[in-house]
Amino acid sequence: MRQSRILITGAQGQLGQALQRQYADHEVTAWDLQDLDITQFEEVKKALDQLRPHIVINAAAYTQVDEAEVKQDAAYRGNALGPRNLAVVTNDLGMTLIHFSTDYVFDGQQNRPYHEFDRTNPLGVYGQSKLAGEAAVRIANPRHFIVRTAWLYHTVGKNFPSTICRMAGREVVKVVSDQYGSPTFAPHLAQAVFQLGETDAFGTYHMAGSGGASWYELTQALYQALDIQTSVVPIATAQFPRPARRPPYAVLTSLQNPLIELPSWEEGVRDFASQWKG
Repeated sequence: MRQSRILITGAQGQLGQALQRQYADHEVTAWDLQDLDITQFEEVKKALDQLRPHIVINAAAYTQVDEAEVKQDAAYRGNALGPRNLAVVTNDLGMTLIHFSTDYVFDGQQNRPYHEFDRTNPLGVYGQSKLAGEAAVRIANPRHFIVRTAWLYHTVGKNFPSTICRMAGREVVKVVSDQYGSPTFAPHLAQAVFQLGETDAFGTYHMAGSGGASWYELTQALYQALDIQTSVVPIATAQFPRPARRPPYAVLTSLQNPLIELPSWEEGVRDFASQWKG
């Protein structure tokens, strides 16, 4: 890829930080909410008109799954209105938009991994708002990549692996064992997105750690990689009720682009462990 001007929104998040490192050889502008509120159309229009990036990568999102059930307006502003604004303006200015979505657009009721052409049916407001964002991007800018990912984590930011590792001092850790997904190490995703962005194969893609695991299996793998001796006890989702329903089986696979495949979720765990400082 020739050196390009890249705008990354949601820059302080775990994916935003991984993307900045991945695009370090390019002219990167990394903005968070205090720099650009993507829910404000005129603000987006003015910023992009001045900056004129070749590619806009939207890593900004409302990610509070449980709070979204009561803060629905905030969820839709962050996950649908903001992406719509970016899509409209990038289309007007002839720019490519890379936007991230989620496994939560599926209901998790099937017994095989979900591919890009499977029927969506989100269970809660978070997934519904992300699906609305996908639709807005598709309508407003044909030069788009929509990247669905799952169970994202990094050595920075708030995420399940970081939390579970900090619980290692306990005698026993109880973890849900009947929810399955595709754990995704953020630097692996950033590398795959970089490769995808070099193409003109616009569309919707599933990009997540290859294979699938339960939260319980992920915890076991993490503790083994870090040589943590804490006992891990499997529990059912019903024993740990949350305001928002989660898809019970939302492992992702791809029919769209098998040439860009992320490493296995197990390799992601090992890379996380090698970088984890606690």
